[in-house]
Amino acid sequence: MSVSRAQSVYQSWLDNPALDAETLAELVAVADDLTEIEDRFYQDLQFGTAGLRGIMGAGTNRMNRYTVARAAEGFARHLKSLGEEACRRGIAISYDSRNRSREFAELTAAVFVTNGLCVHFSDELRPVPLLSFAIRHHQCVGGVMMTASHNPKKYNGFKAYGADGAQLGPEDASHVAEVMNSVTDLTGVLEKTLTFEEASRSPLFHRMGAALDEAYDAMVLGLALNRPLVLKHHDIPIVYSPLNGTGNKPVRRILKKHGFSNVQVVPEQELPNGDFPTTPTPNPELAETLELAIAQAKRSGAALVLATDPDADRVGVAVRTESGEYVLLSGNEIGLLLMDYILGTKAGRGELADGSFCVSTVVSSRLTEAISERYGTDLYLSLTGFKHIAHEIHKHGDLEGGSFEFGYEESFGYLAGRDVRDKDAVVSCLLIAEMAAVSADSGETVADRVENLYRRYGFAAENTISIYREGKVGLEKIARAMAHLRANPVAGFASLGVQKLLDFQTGTVLHLASGEKRTLDFPESNVLLYQLDGHDFMCVRPSGTEPKIKVYFGCYSDDREAARDRQSRFERVVLDRVNRLLEDGER
Repeated sequence: MSVSRAQSVYQSWLDNPALDAETLAELVAVADDLTEIEDRFYQDLQFGTAGLRGIMGAGTNRMNRYTVARAAEGFARHLKSLGEEACRRGIAISYDSRNRSREFAELTAAVFVTNGLCVHFSDELRPVPLLSFAIRHHQCVGGVMMTASHNPKKYNGFKAYGADGAQLGPEDASHVAEVMNSVTDLTGVLEKTLTFEEASRSPLFHRMGAALDEAYDAMVLGLALNRPLVLKHHDIPIVYSPLNGTGNKPVRRILKKHGFSNVQVVPEQELPNGDFPTTPTPNPELAETLELAIAQAKRSGAALVLATDPDADRVGVAVRTESGEYVLLSGNEIGLLLMDYILGTKAGRGELADGSFCVSTVVSSRLTEAISERYGTDLYLSLTGFKHIAHEIHKHGDLEGGSFEFGYEESFGYLAGRDVRDKDAVVSCLLIAEMAAVSADSGETVADRVENLYRRYGFAAENTISIYREGKVGLEKIARAMAHLRANPVAGFASLGVQKLLDFQTGTVLHLASGEKRTLDFPESNVLLYQLDGHDFMCVRPSGTEPKIKVYFGCYSDDREAARDRQSRFERVVLDRVNRLLEDGER
């Protein structure tokens, strides 16, 4: 009987005399489970622009000490190739509350010190925005954040950053992956690497602590727009949940410094806990994740609920309506509110600089166009992923001298200011709470503000649906579905009224009526975007960090029900085909 690649690699791990006892025991326990062996070893965990992300456990397709050491070695060699100055500038390292995050962070620090690079190591768990800020603050050449963001507890990740504080671009990520592939000795990196205790005594090792927090806080507070009204309404009740992650200290500290005096934390979700005992998925996008926070808000009378994911780069928001019910705002609604608030406040004061611009994504709300037009600012669209938004900030701000005001993607990630280049839930919480205080001063709620926004710019019916397919088989189904869809992109979609098809993988735009094709000026990405009548759109893409395919819908009208009816109809048509493709392919 033939032996698969996975079985062969599995056996090589078992036969390695340097393998640690715990890993060996875990592998022996699955010896009779060929499906499990296949999933653990059919590939090496892939290093991309988001670094590594995967399920924790033993195997080449898992997050463990061997795969993390290999990634750290590849990244260290990549940075060393940039020269002595890069080694001197070194990297910043932080980690979230996930199980093993601190362990993986210490291992990464030891690998970098062993390779002769300076390391700035967080003395406690700190979130993504603080890591991004630290890279720029310490003028590092890169950074690493140990996190799997909002994934379930079994996941962890190695998120790699460049000198600008943004996640690695495709060229750098490709070189790191190439160097990683040359590291073939399973246990060799660990055997040559200093222990963390030894590394921490090196002159190359520096701890980041209170001074970093103070510098970051000063930067964030400098982005506030209405401190007098916050002080006037300082006691508005706010319920906040860090979802057992890194947001607990920085979010509460920033809100307190800004003047809010009645911020209640959800006690069951206050302290760091990698098991996330109150929710299967610590994702603030999901209504069930905010159940405890909303229940506390009902008891206390709070009109605003905030929740940040474990690495505090995303924020979810629930608001109380006039009827006393609590509704979750969509990622687009939060982004539109913040964009309108920031631009409207600055424009009203005459503080919008020449060349002011915002950045959003090709799958986020099209109402951003109306807001930009109202305030006379530029709007740039990028692919999904904050590294792409960061690229636009760098291009139009750092290089061309424009003034970046706000950026967002519909998956609950927002950014204001120029000193962080990734999603920042800390500054987002500050501005959302401040917006609630400003609304209170006008005798309205945040829910009223949402309604007023739609009446001003038009109604939107927007939705994002994630369809999960776990494991090797699931990824194969997703790849096959995308291939079938790309081969016959408009089959079955006649009722959608497709006007243009934008294929970001081939870099082309096809005008359906004329058959004319032109080139897209975007990076290559496995994304199909369907431009429908008017501003309506539909988009399909596989996630780059999770085992799922995502389908986006946006429909717009002066009539709320017309937009909703159209979006609902489109959703039924598209999901019927996508689900069939995931199971059977074209028939």
